[in-house]
Amino acid sequence: MPRPFRAMLRKGSALQVTIVKLGGSLAHTPQCAAWLDVLAAWGGPLILVPGGGPFADGVRAAQAAMRFDDAAAHRMALLAMEQFGIALAAHAKAFVLADSCEKLNSALRAGKIPVWLPARMVLAAPEVPEAWDMTSDSLAAWLAAAYGAHRLLLIKSRDMAAPVSAQDLAAKNNVDPQFPRFAARSHAEVWLAGPASLGGALRILQCGGMPGTKLAVP
Repeated sequence: MPRPFRAMLRKGSALQVTIVKLGGSLAHTPQCAAWLDVLAAWGGPLILVPGGGPFADGVRAAQAAMRFDDAAAHRMALLAMEQFGIALAAHAKAFVLADSCEKLNSALRAGKIPVWLPARMVLAAPEVPEAWDMTSDSLAAWLAAAYGAHRLLLIKSRDMAAPVSAQDLAAKNNVDPQFPRFAARSHAEVWLAGPASLGGALRILQCGGMPGTKLAVP
């Protein structure tokens, strides 16, 4: 990532920010609203990264039928994340949409929870591959690196037995193949939370911890 862009992200962001990625597989489940309630009650500071959910599934189906290339699918998948993000932000007034480093910083300074709309920033980042093996999980790790976030929490629809590593998750297709590399670059603590973590998540967050399992990252 170019240094000026990184500096703009970090400028005015002295708070220890946590990046929280909410998986798109939760979109049609009661857990989605429950996690949003937890995050809103906690308040962070955090940046919420949406998955692609059913909107990304639509892109995959359209690519199979129309046979457009991966570069086009990449741009459409980013917009799918934005669609899911808009839906998430409508859940409560604590959430606001943010598509730039300035808006991320502004939301955090105002005590709000920015929901990241990734297209504008990601399309300006040449190090992000235009391929399906770079999904919202790796984009959340990329943002953690860009922002200098100290923690990254992946919220999934499935629980994973501890201990678990980023490489294990990638090998089992629970995250994309690029994730271990981008997670390592972030230098952030990486945590994974599933349905079993939801019940006590708010108390843990309010006490300064992270729900779920800490991942081993190379």
